[in-house]
Amino acid sequence: MPSDFLPILDALPERKSPLMERFWSLLEVKSPSQLEAMAREARAITRRNFGRTMRMFAPLYVSNECVNNCSYCGFSRDNASIMRVTLTIEQVVKEAQHLVAQGFRNILLVAGEHPKFVSDGYLEECIRAIREFVPTIGIEVGPMEAPEYELMVKAGSEGLVVYQETYDRAIYADMHTAGPKKDFEWRMACPERGYEGGFRRIGIGALFGLSDWRLEALRLAAHLEHLYKHCWKASFTVAFPRLRPAAGGFAPMTGFPDWALVQTIAAFRIVFPEVGIVLSTREPAPLRDALAPLGITVMSAGSHTEPGGYTGAGSEDLHQTVKGRRVELTTKDESAKAEGQFGIADERSPAEVAAMLKAQGLDAVWKDWDPAILAA
Repeated sequence: MPSDFLPILDALPERKSPLMERFWSLLEVKSPSQLEAMAREARAITRRNFGRTMRMFAPLYVSNECVNNCSYCGFSRDNASIMRVTLTIEQVVKEAQHLVAQGFRNILLVAGEHPKFVSDGYLEECIRAIREFVPTIGIEVGPMEAPEYELMVKAGSEGLVVYQETYDRAIYADMHTAGPKKDFEWRMACPERGYEGGFRRIGIGALFGLSDWRLEALRLAAHLEHLYKHCWKASFTVAFPRLRPAAGGFAPMTGFPDWALVQTIAAFRIVFPEVGIVLSTREPAPLRDALAPLGITVMSAGSHTEPGGYTGAGSEDLHQTVKGRRVELTTKDESAKAEGQFGIADERSPAEVAAMLKAQGLDAVWKDWDPAILAA
């Protein structure tokens, strides 16, 4: 099912809604004083709508197997030499228990897209295995049909994260050369299928560094506007991840400097005062510290982007894949570990990040939901 958003996307930037006209004006070249004024306004709006809270979450990578070729991703099928693994359910529980011991009650399950390894109810089993001690579970996996998403919701997941990567059709085609992810329109409709399947929290975003940042931000904002109108029962988050080093050595194609990230965050906060804005450990610690009070409402901490990264789980089953097929290792390296999706810039522990937030007058919120709310 193609998304109703596609005609809107294809008309940009020539034809824009009144709200997008305002957003576009906020992305125009600004003087330092104008940018500072935008940042102050964004901070005030954030305090008014979110108080001083900062929702904390951690990604839990369950598999780095993938059949897609994505030029910028460490999990890409073309990266035949990397170590891969899919965690068992017991290993997923071990990783989740480690995160809970650090304080997290909001965990995002992440996996590459591979119909052999991540299939046949595997993700549902992962969700059911941790839902008794993790009240908030999200997924960031290969796109599904609405009935499949409904199964994830019934298993205990409440959040869906899906980034379009880039909204530029031509660049998207260049970046995704094999696998199901080649289908631009199929991926575009993913948030709406997730909403139909029952997810109450939906996260979208673009990977900045592939296309012109202003156009990317505009298209992302227009998508968010569309989803607010058509999926109005859900709450939304938005993210602006910047390309980080990954296996394959892909280099950013366009610039997205710190000041542009600040301007983008402020523009989204001013135009969408109630949207959650996510900041991951892709960004270095000093920048995260500076951005935290500006408009950010959701942060990760102490993250690992490789399966088993928190406890070493799965190290006994490392292997490689060639064209999506498993290849056993001829020699064993005790120090080897599964490849991460991308490099982490902020390596501080969750406790250290929480202390930083407290020093800035912000409150780290580890739990903001419990299934008992629905039961009541």
